[in-house]
Amino acid sequence: MQIRSFTQPAPDRRPPAVNEDLVLTGPDFVVVLDGATAPRGVDSGCRHTVAWLVGQLGAQLVVPLLSRSTAPLPDLLAEAIAAVCAGHADSCDLDNPDSPSSTVAMVRVGADTVEHLVLADSPVVMRSAGGQVSVHSDDRIDLLPEYTLDAVRRLRNQPGGFWVASTQPKAAYEAVAGTTDRADVEVIAVLSDGAARYVERYGHTWDDLLNVLSADGPRELAERVWAYDEKAPAASFRGKRYDDATAVLAYP
Repeated sequence: MQIRSFTQPAPDRRPPAVNEDLVLTGPDFVVVLDGATAPRGVDSGCRHTVAWLVGQLGAQLVVPLLSRSTAPLPDLLAEAIAAVCAGHADSCDLDNPDSPSSTVAMVRVGADTVEHLVLADSPVVMRSAGGQVSVHSDDRIDLLPEYTLDAVRRLRNQPGGFWVASTQPKAAYEAVAGTTDRADVEVIAVLSDGAARYVERYGHTWDDLLNVLSADGPRELAERVWAYDEKAPAASFRGKRYDDATAVLAYP
């Protein structure tokens, strides 16, 4: 595959702040992880940071992907979550519902198909040679009845709520996953929500987003989003003004 990628912390998170996004690419795969920034004052029960969790998940995922495992993507993710849990179960309270967590977006390109997996709000977007756009997304976090800390805690990794990569391997099997004929895919975008908000918050189309990526590159997409973030009235969106942004453009 031909791949271009960009990832950078939000512009209001200066060093020593760490990027809680991670992008991993290989000859036939792309993985984007987006760690959930911990709210101030919340006890996660874990001695590790969100960035640590993201890095550990990435390390566990990249080995089977590089070794060309044929296991289904949900199995690879479940095994990665289980391995990370085993690595800190003795030092951390993995029953704490506020344990560090991450979204996951994965693409694996085979001879005849393109596989995708999306867990939480990091979408995968594909466009065919004929211009048909397909969006693979998990919008369950947008459908919660409320967004208080207590409500999000109660609904995280629960039926009827939303699912993320954290301390429950079974979350991998709640991901949005599927396959597309490779002949029907000309270009792929894999995005953290900090980049996807170009569409989801600021009203552009997915076709617009793919055009920016193709013509000007992933960095330009992130910088356009941050320019919108700077100007947006606080009452016009839910959540933080800026976010870490990751965008990957791939031609299978």
